[in-house]
Amino acid sequence: MRNGADVLPAQSVTGIVLFDSVRDWLSRFPLSIIQLAGRIGVGAVFFKAGLLKYKSWEFTVLLFRDEYRVPLLDPAVAARMAMVQELTIPIFLFLGLGTRLATLPLLGMILVIQVFVYPNAFNDHLVWGAILLLVLTRGPGVFSLDHVIERFIASRSHTEEA
Repeated sequence: MRNGADVLPAQSVTGIVLFDSVRDWLSRFPLSIIQLAGRIGVGAVFFKAGLLKYKSWEFTVLLFRDEYRVPLLDPAVAARMAMVQELTIPIFLFLGLGTRLATLPLLGMILVIQVFVYPNAFNDHLVWGAILLLVLTRGPGVFSLDHVIERFIASRSHTEEA
């Protein structure tokens, strides 16, 4: 059996040894799992919205015309743009391919929806935006095609140098 002193840190940061040890243990949780869950979670929201638009196209155009009223765009054009983005960009998030770039149009959509369509849905938009900003600034993580491609390119450049 291990001694309790082996498990707890030698020097406490906060003065509460148990708190510090739990905090240290939690900090070892892989960020890549959080990034993957965020990509799937936000991607699923947008993908489901795109499927709904596709399945009930006439209703979608009426919704864009009568309720959403996005300025400067014809309702049918705005509806088609939203549907295409919602059905394609989440796939990039799911795969982790071109992930940082894929966050940008979704962040733009969130901004347009927040400002022009549903200004009272701030809570949802804040969560989606925060997750997308995490992926934009920290990358998609190791569970992504971006990571595989990056490693492949790095290994090729090392073999060419040798």
